[in-house]
Amino acid sequence: MPIPTSALDKQLTSIVKRASTSVVNVSTVRMLQDAFLHLHPVEGVGSGVIIDEAGYIVTNFHVIAGASKVSVTLSDGKRPAGRIVGFDPATDLALIKIDSDNLTAAELGDSDKLMAGQIAIAIGNPFGFVLKGPTVTTGVVSAIGRTIQAQNTVYENLIQTDAAINPGNSGGPLLDFEGKLIGINSAMIPFAQGIGFAIPVNTVKAVVEDLVKFGRVVRPWIGIVGLSNTKELAAYYDFAVPSGVVIARIAADGPAQKAGLHPGDVVLELDGKKVNKMEDLLAILKKKKINESVDVEFMRGSMKHAVRIKLLESPE
Repeated sequence: MPIPTSALDKQLTSIVKRASTSVVNVSTVRMLQDAFLHLHPVEGVGSGVIIDEAGYIVTNFHVIAGASKVSVTLSDGKRPAGRIVGFDPATDLALIKIDSDNLTAAELGDSDKLMAGQIAIAIGNPFGFVLKGPTVTTGVVSAIGRTIQAQNTVYENLIQTDAAINPGNSGGPLLDFEGKLIGINSAMIPFAQGIGFAIPVNTVKAVVEDLVKFGRVVRPWIGIVGLSNTKELAAYYDFAVPSGVVIARIAADGPAQKAGLHPGDVVLELDGKKVNKMEDLLAILKKKKINESVDVEFMRGSMKHAVRIKLLESPE
């Protein structure tokens, strides 16, 4: 039975009211050099979301990249200074720490349970306390597990949504219909009309854990950019199998290249565990350690092969 419009309005406004206390404005100052080698301060703005009452705030890496100063504006107008705990360009995530009392943290959801068609609510706070309220857009989860290229970087396992994500809303939360955080919005593809992307909250949890412990993300690296194989993809490119991970790009002098893997190979297993999609490969690698070796089974054309790869720490 469809939800009556009035009930839907009440649910959405209730979610926004609850969540807006955890959404913050992130202001930065960068020092840029002109053609005459003079330095000039340049201000930037974005959004962020409080994920822990101890003062931890998640935003996008590109919001704070190169910043010499970071300040945060809370929903009540307070402007505590922010300290960058760490960042991870590979996922476009950054962690900021502030010292302030009575903070409200967002409730974290589970992005592994997301399905296409679910309602998605994107919230940002690009103007701080000036306009006294967040900006809100709604839509649905259009797809999950997206791999996209932005400038010189490839982002993997993203949530795609048709909820508009404007540049000032970058770093703000993407919520489900229960008001739980399911992703961090990122306006890293300004040319994608009508399409928004968010980093899944389960990725955020893992990245934040490493940033708090080490100040960086420590991840074993196999040296490939892959995408989940499908029946459609296999039919189009004439792959011998309809599942696994297709190697789209391979890092020069990386572990996979040194082991003899090539773009177009389809990874089927890691250490005897089936790899049906990119998420499976990432989940297996996450449990491995730097300098540990893994046995990789893959298809090249119609032939099955196996190699052993020594994992290194990711350079990003």
